Amino acid sequence: MWQYSLIMNEDRALSCVNASGTVATANLSAVRETMDVLLEISKILNTGLDMETLSICVRLCEQGINPEALWSVIKELHKATEALKAAENTTS
Repeated sequence: MWQYSLIMNEDRALSCVNASGTVATANLSAVRETMDVLLEISKILNTGLDMETLSICVRLCEQGINPEALWSVIKELHKATEALKAAENTTS
């Protein structure tokens, strides 16, 4: 598990919080850079994840969630969303 966790606050800004709950400003720029790189990789892989969703996924993985299982759930949610949009378009 990482020493720091990523938190997206109500203003959608990333914060780096250590285990005791205090914001670690020294590592914040490194965390932001890491998240920017992860977002670029996510875009290249065409995952459809935005920064907030990606941050949530990173936190879930930090908590021990299996990344492959998480991706399976995300893919199913994407499929369900597309099916709902398609059904909505055919009825209107």
